[in-house]
Parts: sequence; C-alpha cells; structure tokens
Amino acid sequence: MIELKKRSLLQAAALVAAVAGVTACSKTEPPAPAPAPAPVAAAPAPAPKPEPLKIAFAYVGPVGDGGWTFSHDNGRKALEKEFGDKIVTSFVEKVPESADAERVIRDMVSQGNKLVFGTTFGYMEPMLKVAGDHKDVKFEHATGYKTADNLRTYDSRTYEGAYMAGVVAGSMTKTNTLGVVGSVPIPEVVRNINSFTLGAQSVNPKIKTRVVWVGEWFSPPKETEAATALINGGADVLMQNTDSSAVLQTAEKMGKRAFGWDSDMSSYGPKAHLGSAVINWTPYYKKAIGDALNNKWTTGQAWWGVKEGAIDFVSVAADVPEAARKRLDEVKAGLKDGTLVIWKGPIMGQDGKPITDKEGKEWVGSDVQLGGVNFYVKGVEGKVPGGDKK
Repeated sequence: MIELKKRSLLQAAALVAAVAGVTACSKTEPPAPAPAPAPVAAAPAPAPKPEPLKIAFAYVGPVGDGGWTFSHDNGRKALEKEFGDKIVTSFVEKVPESADAERVIRDMVSQGNKLVFGTTFGYMEPMLKVAGDHKDVKFEHATGYKTADNLRTYDSRTYEGAYMAGVVAGSMTKTNTLGVVGSVPIPEVVRNINSFTLGAQSVNPKIKTRVVWVGEWFSPPKETEAATALINGGADVLMQNTDSSAVLQTAEKMGKRAFGWDSDMSSYGPKAHLGSAVINWTPYYKKAIGDALNNKWTTGQAWWGVKEGAIDFVSVAADVPEAARKRLDEVKAGLKDGTLVIWKGPIMGQDGKPITDKEGKEWVGSDVQLGGVNFYVKGVEGKVPGGDKK
C-alpha cells in the first residue's frame, strides 16, 4: 500500500515535471534589438549666391523731363523687372556736360558699379578718361563715336522718327512752313532736322523748314521762346530736338500743332499733339545687361532703329488724314524690313545740287557719312552753326 502510494507520487511528480518542461519550451525568445541606423551624411551647403551686378546711369536731364531722360529711365526700370535680384541699379540726374560729368562717373565707380551708362554726347571724353583708369569696369556711352576695350557706344536712329513726323507735318501744314527747335548743333541733331524735312517733302514738295537753336538739351524757357519765334515767323507745325515738352505746350497755347519727342508727350498738349517720335531703350539695355551677366560683353558700336524695336511713331492725332496714315504705315514697314532707305543718294543741298564728300564723290548716306552730317538739305533755311557742306 505504501509502495503503491509512493509510485503514484513519483508518477505525479514526473507528470508535473513533463508539463513544466513543455511549458518552458513553448516560451518565445525576446526579439533582437534593431540595428542602429547608419549616420546620415550632412547635406552640402548651398553655393553662395552671386553678388548682383551694380549698374549706374548718368542722366543729362531730370527723370521727369517727359522726353530723353524719361525714356532712358523707363529702360532702367524695365531692367529691374527683367533681371530682378541679379542686378542693382542707380542713377544721377541733371549731370552737366562738363568736368562735373567726370567727377560723377568716378564716384559711380568708387561705389562698386561695374557697368556705367552715360546717356548724352557730352560725356564722351570724361567716360574715355575714367574707362582708361578702371579696366575692370564696363562703360556704355550713348550717341558717341569713340570706343575703348571697356567702353562701347550705343545710339538710336532718331532720324527715322523725325522722318515719320515729317510725313505727318507735310500733310497737316497750311503754311508749308515747318519749325524746328534745335538743341546743340551736332550731327545727330542736324541729321534729324534734315530727316524731318525730307519726310515732309516726300508728301509735300513745297515744304520749307526754319530752325532756332537754343544751345542746350533741356531749357524749357529757351525752348518756349524759340517755339514762339518760329510760330510768329509763320511756322504752323513744330518739331524739337530738345528734351522737354515746352515746344508742344507752346504750340497748344498758340493754337498750332507739334510733336512729342523721345517719349509719348500727348498728355502735355492734347490739342496740338500730332504724334510722338519715341525711343524705346529697353531692347538695347536688356542686351547690354545680358552680355555683362553672361560674360559676353565686348566693345563695339550699336545703332538701333525701327528694325530693332528702338524707334516708333505713336499716338497719331485723330484728324491726321487717312492718306498720311497709310504713308506712315508704309514707312514703318519699309524701315523695319529694310526696303526703305531715308538717306539714299543723291542728297540735295540747299543750293539744289547733290552733296559730295571731300573727294568729290556723291554723298550716298552711309552710316559713316550720317555720323558726320554738318549741312542742311534743300528746303531748310539758314546755316548750321559751325557747319559746312563737306
């Protein structure tokens, strides 16, 4: 009995041990710890942003002149929109064509400007001098003809706008006498007076043109006085190669007609305004800045007109006859595609004879010859100050 009980106890113990063994074997092993992530390499620092190109403009007149300087400043503003933070622009207005110009241009260089625009003929010699002292700076001179390795010139064919104004003037005059207020007697201005006359004569051969010189680019009082003298002398349609709207405003007050010059001046004398011969500097300025930013800038000379989008005739008055409008459209199209050449020889001088060069050859109006115009064509009265036929 005792033996049987003992055997039962041993069997029970064995059973408990077996169950315990099975239970122990059924337990899952804890998961191995995940491996530590590999260190992430730090992202490379972004390349430093290039410094903006600093650009300065020297203006001969005030930006609010409504004409020449106003048109240049419109081009500068267009650059800021086009190139954004790639450039920084600044300007100095009313810089005289004197020793002050050199001082201002040197100051622009000292302020870190690497591209400097001088926007009038009288800055040529000062810019040449400063350019020679600062070879790391690029200079652009408007209307000049002298260049250097780091100085190039640019200009607009304003004579194309003058010719178009002449087409309208010749169609609108009642006295057959036109008037021009001239600024400074350099080839650019003389060329424009002649082109205005040639345009008028293309629709009205009876045209005569009178000129009064004021000796300055921007002088509203002198421009007003000159316009008044021309009107009192019989001119009933006026053009100017000066920078303010004074001529147009004078024509408005005296009941005559006139044109805007360099910019759209229609708001200055809406009753007198026949149209505006405008300059758009933006296309050239965009090219110049693009050249500088892309290291493609080289010296040279540029002379842009209707073909390049630099010259136009806008805001034609409602009472201009349809025939004149049609002719105006033909002139624009011809200038754009090159089929119309304004200065095509023979060019007749005041004496009615063909203009000749120093060698006696007939003057054909090449760009080289146009750059040195110092004579009046047939129909323009008076003499060019300091000029001659050669």
